[in-house]
Amino acid sequence: GSQEQQDQPRPQEPSTSSWYPPSVVSSLNSSRPTTPSPSTSNGFSLQRHADRPSSLSNVSPAEAAGIIAVLKDKNVDELRKLLSDKDAYNNFLLSLEPVKTQNRVRDELRNETLQLAKENLEKEPCIMELRNQCRIIRTTELATAQEKLHELERKKEETLKNYSPSSLLHKLQEAMNETDDESEALHGQLLDREVDLAAFVQKYKKLRYTYHKRALTHLAAKTSVTG
Repeated sequence: GSQEQQDQPRPQEPSTSSWYPPSVVSSLNSSRPTTPSPSTSNGFSLQRHADRPSSLSNVSPAEAAGIIAVLKDKNVDELRKLLSDKDAYNNFLLSLEPVKTQNRVRDELRNETLQLAKENLEKEPCIMELRNQCRIIRTTELATAQEKLHELERKKEETLKNYSPSSLLHKLQEAMNETDDESEALHGQLLDREVDLAAFVQKYKKLRYTYHKRALTHLAAKTSVTG
């Protein structure tokens, strides 16, 4: 009787070399109850389980528990069909709640993206019109304003240059020389008897006073600038 039991065909185990993902194959295998072999020690079994990579490392524990619960409700024929039939596997995959949620979010994002693209295309004529207006403003009003700005900057530079310390000292020096020349010319008129003594004294005194005042101012300003 024991010989007949050994000759009975065993149910075909799912092939691990199937196209089905290795993570799900491992999950299916782990979900089935296994009977330890008498020749296998507990320590060796624990070592093999520890060396096996995590089959559901890409999903959360709650999602993994839900998928395993769905697979446990299926019989051997249904599990074998999932391993051999690609369409059945795809239908099962699409029926999972995490996949449904992911597909729903993907569809929502795609629809929102298409809506934004449509709105952007509808705004394109308005954008082109605004670009044309900006181009017109840049070539007319902006050009005039820039020209006026450059003229004001030039006048500003000239004004600052005229009122710089070195420029003021130069102008004060020229005024001193001009006053000195006038006093010398007045003295020549006196020698040529072109002016009387009383008028000469009055004008000459005024010119020399102005000259020395400007000379003292020039000296003080020059000392202040160089100091």
